[in-house]
Amino acid sequence: MTVGTPGMAAYPLPGCRTVRSDEPTRPSRMRLSRREALLLVTMALSGAPSVEADQAWPVSTTRFVVPFAPGGALDVSARIIAERLTRDLGATFLVESRPGAGGAIGLQDVVRATPDGSTLLFTSSSVAILPATNPDLHFDPLRDLVPISLVCDVPPVLLVRADSHFKDLRGLIAEARSAPGRLNYGSGGVGSANHLAGASFAIMAGIDMVHIPYGGTAQTLNALYGGQIDMIFAPTFDVLSHVREGRIRALGVAMPERVPALPDVPAIAELVPGYAAPNWFAIFAPAHLPENLRTHLQRALTSLRDAPDLRASFDAGAAVVRLDGPEPLATRIAEEVPRWTKLVAQLGINR
Repeated sequence: MTVGTPGMAAYPLPGCRTVRSDEPTRPSRMRLSRREALLLVTMALSGAPSVEADQAWPVSTTRFVVPFAPGGALDVSARIIAERLTRDLGATFLVESRPGAGGAIGLQDVVRATPDGSTLLFTSSSVAILPATNPDLHFDPLRDLVPISLVCDVPPVLLVRADSHFKDLRGLIAEARSAPGRLNYGSGGVGSANHLAGASFAIMAGIDMVHIPYGGTAQTLNALYGGQIDMIFAPTFDVLSHVREGRIRALGVAMPERVPALPDVPAIAELVPGYAAPNWFAIFAPAHLPENLRTHLQRALTSLRDAPDLRASFDAGAAVVRLDGPEPLATRIAEEVPRWTKLVAQLGINR
């Protein structure tokens, strides 16, 4: 991309003569050679402000650091957004997976990055959990990161195998109460959003279940299909197609109310009043990102919110598109950090 310099050249253009402002002019039928015409057009374009330049992202390549394994819902969502920003901002947006330590490795990569727009964090609600599960990081998301925008809300779902004898949530809760510690559930790791969704459900439902951690949603699903675990909590983005194909059964959604994509699946709160463990995806930048870059990126993201192709991509995973700027994200962080800190302390989780 070339940014033009203001103003035209001071010397006469080829084929032209200099005319004083007080000298009368006469019409001329001057003819330009092909070379002279091309030179004239080139100089005119270089001297005019470029609309594309005004809208361009200031670095040629930007990394979206995803702090979890590739192939999951978070990775897929990041690639959807990266593709559209690449198209709209004239820069290359790449997705780089940096998994490990419950998201802490990728997070630290971004926190230490230069705040020039070349590195952004594309993460989940786990960013509000890390201060509690990894206290040695001394991480404060509102101090160490700049909130850019929520991307979407992704409903977690309580799932069992299609051949499970659990036909509904009421039956599962009844059996868990009658046999404390006999049932288990899997998640993508200790302290992950889905782990805490299950732990919060057990506490509020008054049941005792064993948590079995795995290395991501794909491994957890394989364990469920293989009969190693009884149930899992997983985001709809990862599992909606499995539910619709009848391969697994959804017993409840971890949202305050039912979701349109699964109208026959009750909200867990219908049987466990007050229960909700919504998952969400969001974009952050390193602290001290210049305000003009934050505003630039925020506007680009907001412009995507009503794009039919983007909505279709997220609707396919029952995700609710947000892209509503930094304030709702900052509020979400401020509300959830103390909530998860209290639950982690109650469960005695320590990485």
